[in-house]
Amino acid sequence: MTRQELARFLDHTLLKPDATVRDIEQLVADALTWNTYAVCVNSAYVPLVSQLRGHHTDLHIASTVGFPLGQALTACKVAETEEAIAAGADEIDLVWNLGFFLSGRHKEVEKDIQAVVNAAKAIPVKVILETGRLSPEQMRTGAQLAVGAGAKTVKTSTGFGFGGATVEAVRILREAVGPDIGVKASGGVSTYNDALLMIAAGATRIGLSKTGQVLAEAPAQQS
Repeated sequence: MTRQELARFLDHTLLKPDATVRDIEQLVADALTWNTYAVCVNSAYVPLVSQLRGHHTDLHIASTVGFPLGQALTACKVAETEEAIAAGADEIDLVWNLGFFLSGRHKEVEKDIQAVVNAAKAIPVKVILETGRLSPEQMRTGAQLAVGAGAKTVKTSTGFGFGGATVEAVRILREAVGPDIGVKASGGVSTYNDALLMIAAGATRIGLSKTGQVLAEAPAQQS
């Protein structure tokens, strides 16, 4: 896979709490240079990213909602979703309520996701499951619950607290949701080979912060 081909799988990501305006400006500049599919930022930075992107609409804006814990009230998640979309977000990366899921309160988790999906309307929602905290069976159940609630993509991890994506987790999610739902591998992808393994396992998107390093390892053209 060439550098250009791989870039269209990537969400160039900066979610650190100490990210500055200058850091976000550099994030967008790099994403435009590399032609990544999206940048992924916390919702407060969506207005700035939208301004910086300008007419370059091939660069999508993914906004987190409920990040990184997922345990905000549903009404807060809905409001954050609406505000992010109004500011220019093209996608929503929602952290589900992991604690409720692990407590068996699946109906409440489903309603939480549905409320955000309804608020997002035509904007696709990715649901972050924190697969590092889940058994394979819980991954399957959680992925199917998220899709049943309207998610267009299931995502492995926030990268905060429970580890990142694994090939096994991506494979399980792909098997659970079938061919028509997206799977995003996020957290811990730091090499070109890592990225290829995730794609081979079924990932349709990859969220990473070491985008330049990964793309530098990719061939500029097919050999």
